[in-house]
Amino acid sequence: MSNETNAPMREVSPAGLTEDEIKQASAWVHPLRAEMGRFLIGQHGLVDRLISVLLVRGHVLLEGVPGLAKTLALKTLADLVSGDFHRIQFTPDMLPADIVGTQIFDPRAAEFEVKKGPVFANFILADEINRAPAKVQSALLEAMQEKQVTIGDETFKLHDPFFVLATQNPLEQEGTYPLPEAQLDRFIMKVVVDYPTMDEEMAVIDIAASTQDMPKPVPVVSLDTIRQAQRVVNRVYLDEKVKRYIVSLVHATRRPDDFGMKIGPYLRVGASPRASIGMTLLGKARAFLDGRSYVTPHDIKSIAQDVLRHRVTVSYEAEAEGLSAEHFIRQILDEMPVP
Repeated sequence: MSNETNAPMREVSPAGLTEDEIKQASAWVHPLRAEMGRFLIGQHGLVDRLISVLLVRGHVLLEGVPGLAKTLALKTLADLVSGDFHRIQFTPDMLPADIVGTQIFDPRAAEFEVKKGPVFANFILADEINRAPAKVQSALLEAMQEKQVTIGDETFKLHDPFFVLATQNPLEQEGTYPLPEAQLDRFIMKVVVDYPTMDEEMAVIDIAASTQDMPKPVPVVSLDTIRQAQRVVNRVYLDEKVKRYIVSLVHATRRPDDFGMKIGPYLRVGASPRASIGMTLLGKARAFLDGRSYVTPHDIKSIAQDVLRHRVTVSYEAEAEGLSAEHFIRQILDEMPVP
């Protein structure tokens, strides 16, 4: 027999992506997770969510009280993938030009020249986005959607990849401008960051309670490798049954009675088709991070809450009973049959 006959067969998904290809394309994931873990104690879920969103060219809305390493998370990720990082502190007196840039008149040349704003970077931290007025929020959200900005009569492409992490402080709502539902929908996921455990906080003290500067993260993967991985993620296989499971979860937020769930009076607005798209893409990214060439229902369940929580609006009856969107999403996930 020839060597070709004796060679072991490689597993191939229906999309034509082999296990060898997925493992080779995701070889950088473990080193990146490990390096992120050196700087972010106990935030494994946040790390995986940031990497997943980066892989699907999405953007994240992050909610948490100050001091939970939201800035450090994105800055560390940018450093580890050799990307440009800009932090924008949103304030009530900001103008759209403070985000995208403006034209400045040069008297020596007697002409206007373009001064690009901080949005021109691979990683943008939009800190406390709800502190800026609507027109400033819209300028950033338009850049997120179009991947380009227009300054004067010139249009400029933004960096590739282009990743926005916007933060909200859930406590201080006085003097803020909450994002409308239509604009919240542009974030592929909303992640809520909680306090660390006692053991994790002890480890944080060991690392950060020092007058010395923390060591700068050393890049472990290039932007070219990230772009290549993004193309591989598109080829991860999604079975028809899993696809129907995704659509059923989203439709249950709109018409729960169709699925035998008696929660209709508590839901005012359900999730849009962007939720189905987001769960599909992020399900593929989760499979990629685990070195698999196919999506499982567990991949979908693990990211469904983050994809749906900011897209589902509860009614006044639910608010009166102290029930949040997360409560009903959990109920839908528990009651929906898993393929």
